[in-house]
Amino acid sequence: MSAKLARREHRTAWLFLTPLVVVMLMVAVWPLGRTFFFSFTDAYLDDPTVYGMVGISNFLEVINDPAWWSAVRNTLTFAVISVAIETLLGLGIALLLNEAIPGRGLLRAAILVPWAIPVVVATKIWEWMLNDQFGVFNRILISLGLIDHGIAWTASSSLIMGVVIFIDVWMTTPFMVLLILAGLQTIPGEMMEAAEVDGIPAWKRFWSITLPLLKPAIGVAVLFRSLDAIRMFDLAYVLAASNQNVMTVSIYARDRLISFQELGVGSAASTWVFLLVALVAIILIGALRLDRSAGE
Repeated sequence: MSAKLARREHRTAWLFLTPLVVVMLMVAVWPLGRTFFFSFTDAYLDDPTVYGMVGISNFLEVINDPAWWSAVRNTLTFAVISVAIETLLGLGIALLLNEAIPGRGLLRAAILVPWAIPVVVATKIWEWMLNDQFGVFNRILISLGLIDHGIAWTASSSLIMGVVIFIDVWMTTPFMVLLILAGLQTIPGEMMEAAEVDGIPAWKRFWSITLPLLKPAIGVAVLFRSLDAIRMFDLAYVLAASNQNVMTVSIYARDRLISFQELGVGSAASTWVFLLVALVAIILIGALRLDRSAGE
């Protein structure tokens, strides 16, 4: 009777999972499979039904293109710096919001506002604020005597990457705050109170108790943000279009696919992007598992 019940539960589970599997096949596996197929062809976007098989030549063309490696360098630079800053800021703000301070509920709601604004809208707002002619940012700096004329923040090749990182940090730090704050809520208050009664300094309580217990939450937050940063497209594209100084791998793939109409090469570039994201995911997940094993 128990075996029959187990089989029935197994069938019921698959019955509920079937819609999810179908949707995943439609929105993920099928498009990914077609992209992978076209990456071996010389198809063009204007008529994708006419093509010939070219083997791995598209993949070789992409990795032999200096613009691709420039995009890889820009992407990794953006991802490493922005995620590091967001993690540190997210940890600090989460620790502050976890304390019993006046207006804590209002602050928790307000901190999510930048994250809730659509990326395109937020990017355009900052573009206007950073305008060298009428931007409020330049006017404030001029009024403080820090500069004597407006700076073209988004037009300068040496400043544009910093601007992109700054806007991304402003928008996505709340995401890190949210996940780290959730991790703080799981730490038993009795443990911290006992450590405080024993006279352990605040910095040592943080380093020896809070931070080790927060590692899983911080690890998950860094994983999600890193994968999101590696495939970043909208912020850099809206702010600077195809500017070589902030071109990411996703923008490179888009240009080959849409601007140049090269369905085959663009699909190969998209496949390289997928492999890059998968590699980063494997490395980070492996690091999380290694840290968990060491902790056990």
